[in-house]
Amino acid sequence: MTHPTTGPVAVLGLGTMGTGLATRLLEQGVQVRVWNRTAERTEPLARAGAVAAAHPADAVEGTSAAICTVADGDALAAVLHGPDGIQAGGAYPGALVCASTVAPEEVVRLTGGMHSVLDVGMLGNREHARSGELRLFVGGEERVFTARRPLLELLSKEVVHLGELGSGMRMKLLLNLLMGIEVQALAEAVELAAATGLDRKLVLATIAGSGFASPVMAFKSKRLAVGRFDKPDFRLSLMAKDLLLAAEQAAAAGLRLPLVDAAAQTHVRATDQGHGDEDCVAVAHALTPNPGTHT
Repeated sequence: MTHPTTGPVAVLGLGTMGTGLATRLLEQGVQVRVWNRTAERTEPLARAGAVAAAHPADAVEGTSAAICTVADGDALAAVLHGPDGIQAGGAYPGALVCASTVAPEEVVRLTGGMHSVLDVGMLGNREHARSGELRLFVGGEERVFTARRPLLELLSKEVVHLGELGSGMRMKLLLNLLMGIEVQALAEAVELAAATGLDRKLVLATIAGSGFASPVMAFKSKRLAVGRFDKPDFRLSLMAKDLLLAAEQAAAAGLRLPLVDAAAQTHVRATDQGHGDEDCVAVAHALTPNPGTHT
């Protein structure tokens, strides 16, 4: 049975967050259609009741909304305007909820001419997505936001409308800017501790339990303590991308943000070393004298 507040919904892109969102919708009784570039990721959701589609255009057929959670602007462009994109057969009549972190201007450009569009910055991790505990920051016209608020509220504990289209991405880039800098600061402190003879795990426990640590630092300290960066909560390559986007936003506004520039360079270096698919705390690899020997 379809949830009374929303019709069928497509989820396009089944990474960490897309899978969590689709799972949440299914558990709330929403009819869900899913698509992913690598089709095997649709299989667990199909077993849970979702309809797996071969192409984005197939996935959005008959839906009232499409939530797009692909990795970057190029992927978003392909999903919207590619040969099998959701616009391939004409204007999509439902609402596009763009939850992919891309440049704000890119959201506006790529969705130009679409009738109903929201861009949504999501605050939270995969477990928050699965349990409906996300915080959502939304840009778009008031009429579209009002119409799609029930869907957004199924996915979150807080929904904030920030203003015009692109506002959700601006907020998301600010949040990821803070996260990237905080995680790098944590990694730098721990590398200095280890280099000067302090016990890495003791230092991490001390930082995590102090008033200096943010919640994200306390959370990420667990990964640093055991040196496990697989099964990422947030991929390093995506953090590098978002820090570069934030740096571009700053430059366009005539601002110089030295911490953002430095963090972006370090994250890109760690990505170039081959750690892009690991958790973002793997930025620590770029700080060690001998890359690849972090323990």
